[in-house]
Amino acid sequence: MTAISLGSSPARRDVLARRIRLLVAATITYNVIEAVVAITAGTMASSTALIGFGLDSVIEVSSAAAVAWQFSARDHAVRDAREKTTLRIIAVSFFALAAYVTFDAVRALVGTGEADRSIPGIVIAALSLAIMPFLSAAQRRAGRELGSASAVADSKQTLLCTYLSAVLLAGLVLNAALGWSWADPIAALAIAAIAVKEGRDAWQGKGCCAPSAHVPERAGTAAAETDACGCKPGCSCCA
Repeated sequence: MTAISLGSSPARRDVLARRIRLLVAATITYNVIEAVVAITAGTMASSTALIGFGLDSVIEVSSAAAVAWQFSARDHAVRDAREKTTLRIIAVSFFALAAYVTFDAVRALVGTGEADRSIPGIVIAALSLAIMPFLSAAQRRAGRELGSASAVADSKQTLLCTYLSAVLLAGLVLNAALGWSWADPIAALAIAAIAVKEGRDAWQGKGCCAPSAHVPERAGTAAAETDACGCKPGCSCCA
């Protein structure tokens, strides 16, 4: 389905679209750096968790690039027409992430060698844990106000990266301090399950601000109040 904004003027929609483009550009830039650092540090430390985290960053870039492609169009109708394709790309990104995290976690659990301590890995995981929640929240707010399901879905991809950062950080610290190499893959499997759910929702177009069939659209309510999920009246964001 194509998400429709309620009560936003063309000028306001242009502002929100520019904001989303900037946030997506920031996300792509950071994730490219994150991928290089994580994969390099993971290779040096023989850490499958770090390498997996770096590959997750590559997947995150593909998701953000899809949103960038959608919002590169200046015409509102063209952006709306690209919505479904962008959502499908994001959904596939979620599924790819879940598949790799599951594979990596199982491989770590069955034992493929112990990873060395990685200070660069701990640093990049801590930075991601501090930065990603703000990028995710900012894009989610802009996407919901604009009524863009793809922007909201991509913000969830960024939020999932936050969870992965927390899991990676905990795993690296526990492995370095206590030798608990099993903690990271167990938590990673739970995150893989979340990724599958988010991928399914993105594929179906859920999590957006699409008008509900049973509630009439209220035109001219640019400052309409939102419900507990941050949705405007008449929206089915929580579907």
